[in-house]
Amino acid sequence: MTLVELTPRPSDRLATLPVVIIGAGPIGLAAAANLVERGIDFTVLEAGDDIADSMRAWGHTRLFSPWKHLVDPASTRLLEAAGWQVPSPERAPTGTELREGYLAPLAALDTIAGRIRTGTEVVGVAREGMDRTRTAGRDRTPFLVRIRTADGLDEIPARAVIDASGTYRSPNPLGSAGLEPLGRAEIEDLAEPALPDVLGVDRARFAGRHTTVVGAGHSAANTLLALVQLAREAPGTRVAWLIRNASAVRVSSSDDDGLPGRASLGARVEAAVRRGDIDVVDRFEIERVRRVDAGARLIGRRAGRAAAHDTDRIVNATGFRPELAMLREIRLELDEVVEAPARLAPLIDPNLHSCGTVAPHGFAELRHPEPGFFIVGMKSYGRAPTFLLKTGYEQVRSVTAWLGGDLGAATNVELELPATGVCSTSGGAGCCR
Repeated sequence: MTLVELTPRPSDRLATLPVVIIGAGPIGLAAAANLVERGIDFTVLEAGDDIADSMRAWGHTRLFSPWKHLVDPASTRLLEAAGWQVPSPERAPTGTELREGYLAPLAALDTIAGRIRTGTEVVGVAREGMDRTRTAGRDRTPFLVRIRTADGLDEIPARAVIDASGTYRSPNPLGSAGLEPLGRAEIEDLAEPALPDVLGVDRARFAGRHTTVVGAGHSAANTLLALVQLAREAPGTRVAWLIRNASAVRVSSSDDDGLPGRASLGARVEAAVRRGDIDVVDRFEIERVRRVDAGARLIGRRAGRAAAHDTDRIVNATGFRPELAMLREIRLELDEVVEAPARLAPLIDPNLHSCGTVAPHGFAELRHPEPGFFIVGMKSYGRAPTFLLKTGYEQVRSVTAWLGGDLGAATNVELELPATGVCSTSGGAGCCR
């Protein structure tokens, strides 16, 4: 792939079209800020009713990273020019604080606000008049982004597409085989997505009940600790932790962790397990679920033998995966294991790397056979959970430099991440925020 593949001549129609950014979360808005600085037109499409809509669902959760690791340099420059200041650099905010104190002001800037379309779901990306099998003239043909709004379907042409839609809306299934367990529809009203607000708006659904958290990552750990606190306040509340492995090493504490909040999380969960506040159901593989009276029964195998586990409620904290259906007509080159861009996958493989050992990378590692199309942010990591916002910010800085024809800046990628001893080399974990 060469630079000229997306550096159209002024007479080309491509030069008149915007870059379409899918998703108005931290990475999508950072891409917008970088394009503002380069004078490149863009449109941000957000499926939710407001920017960073998915973040509202887990806004009560405190991030591991402090403010200094959570703000994008280009976005910071634009905000500071408008009088904004970074909050306490060493303090870790909640999701709500990050959204309201940083992302909302960023999205409200005059250079960005008018280019954001909320309530706009992207349902497909293609080339105008071409399916994925046609090659001739492909790199000179505009993208076609199909959207769904309250008014129905529509299409937007684009010179390039940056997919920063994340993975929160695509959770992994409860089933240990990567599929939804048989009978899943029977217990739909008893299953919760990751990171419910146990001590806040969702309290009534958990108080006085037996809740089983499924998953071994940091999202599971946050929910377990909230449930332990609720059990102290609401009699009859019980907490179970169901995992596939013999131990939940992926949330263990470590003195080597450069993010103290993350290490503290693991230590607190370990202490709760030792105290007996959490009933650990280990080596359990879920195959099917069944409704039993007012609760659910998880059926499968434990340590190789047939087993069942009864509970009132289930929290699905099994992690996330990229939603790829809307990209069916785009020529993607994805790793066959983690579903990340093929050149990036070896750098982020959770069997080999933790959050702090990911090498700097940019447009070269994120490119696909489809010129001008990039997946960035958490979605670029596929099923690998070791993503940090700082990584995504460097990704979009490089990608937007390449879109602007600045090959030097695009290839000069630098990234200094906090050290970590937390993310295990034996499998995935929760998102390293």
